[in-house]
Amino acid sequence: MTERSDVTIIGGGHNGLIAAAYLSRAGLKVTILEKNSEVGGATVSQKVFPDYEARLSRYSYLVSLLPTQIVEELGLSFTTLGRAISSYTADASGDLTVSREDETLNHESFKALTGSTDEYESWQSFYADVQRIADVIAPTMLQKLPTRSELKNRINHPIWDEIIERPLGESLEHRFSNDLVRGVVFTDGLIGTFADAHEIATNRCFIYHLIGNGTGEWRVPRGGMGGLVAELVGICTTNGVRIVTDAEVTALRHSGEWQIKTVTGASYESEFVLANFAPQHLAKALGDEPPASLDGSQVKVNMLLTKLPRLKSGADPRIAFAGTFHFDEKYSDLQKAYAQSAAGVIPDRIPAEMYCHTLTDTSILAPDLVAAGFQTLTLFGIHTPSSLFDQNHDEVKAEILRRLLNQLNEYLLDPIEDCLARAADGSLCIEIKSPHELEKDVSLPRGNIFHKDLSMPFREDGTAPSWGVETEHPNLFICGAGAIRGGGVSGIPGHNAAAAVLEQLHLTV
Repeated sequence: MTERSDVTIIGGGHNGLIAAAYLSRAGLKVTILEKNSEVGGATVSQKVFPDYEARLSRYSYLVSLLPTQIVEELGLSFTTLGRAISSYTADASGDLTVSREDETLNHESFKALTGSTDEYESWQSFYADVQRIADVIAPTMLQKLPTRSELKNRINHPIWDEIIERPLGESLEHRFSNDLVRGVVFTDGLIGTFADAHEIATNRCFIYHLIGNGTGEWRVPRGGMGGLVAELVGICTTNGVRIVTDAEVTALRHSGEWQIKTVTGASYESEFVLANFAPQHLAKALGDEPPASLDGSQVKVNMLLTKLPRLKSGADPRIAFAGTFHFDEKYSDLQKAYAQSAAGVIPDRIPAEMYCHTLTDTSILAPDLVAAGFQTLTLFGIHTPSSLFDQNHDEVKAEILRRLLNQLNEYLLDPIEDCLARAADGSLCIEIKSPHELEKDVSLPRGNIFHKDLSMPFREDGTAPSWGVETEHPNLFICGAGAIRGGGVSGIPGHNAAAAVLEQLHLTV
């Protein structure tokens, strides 16, 4: 038998769940088909180390782009927590602490690193200008796409050309003179993006990092990302959404209505389909030629610690690890690592950043672990593209982990291995996920967390009005990271795909 719904959503990640919540709230019959045995996609929280009651956000990390509007409209109690420290950067040339709240600390830290106040003044000026972009773009993210000219006219400032039209590297080289300061700024253009500083791809990543909710503040999800998934599942279930797991879609055809076949042989039919999986996989289901997959470019390392390591700099680890901890991320480090990886060589020094979830939110740990002082660390190694792993995957992964830990230990009094918890079999509680494993585990093509290259958050002048989710096929919409404005843990494409369906049905979100 063929089961019929008004809307079928392929993929049960957070965007699909958000779309289902909006559509079912409007009275539509919705079915979600999820390939894996549980929903959540890359936003799941999992017991990564079986011997310990610690549920880590295994694939995703912090939250910036999830609009408060979505949380309020869906009545979510999901909360995110701010971090007083924005970042701490360790380097042989000196460390740099950036606070979100303490201007005196920032002033002193920049002066100690550079010998003057010039770089901090440049920092303040640059981010004040970037805020002009965030103030204009952030409110448009849950609306139809504005045009390039509309946004440019609203911003009406030279920062438009610096961030939108010209490569980010040009602005950083003009604005800042210190190699380390340039690097700290540049990192926001790189997570998930394999590019040189003079490629516009880094601008797009930078914009998405800085516009979330108009502030760009990256916040810690209380309870981990699984907390968001659990709430959304609850709403969907209450609204009558049917969630089918272990239901990988193998074929998608349109003949008046959409017919969907799954690997189990089950058939589904609906007027609308929302694709909450990568455009490459969608093309395969449609029988179309899949677009090229851009390489994902990061490894993710999850760790469970019995204690935080002390730093050789003397900085308080509860401050240094509370924000984003950078190491080997000078501007020159980042550029060199890109060049080496692009040449097919593991970088001599792999730029990396990490954060400690549990310094802000202990709820992901069992009470006995909290009482014993356990902590988690999440590390991202940058410029480690999928292509590096195409030959000798396991050996390359092991070598990258070895280098990352050795590099980190150069800044620590306590070797990180001495701080890691141990499983019952004596193994260290640490795992590394390569781009290939991100593709295998959560269907990210070539490990690309954005599914494809990010798009600017506007449409070109003269193009048709759009939600940024439309396809060339009738009643088929992208509701995942592959949509325009789809990158990051945001829920934005889920909302916008639902809005496109409801608009066509003359209903409201």
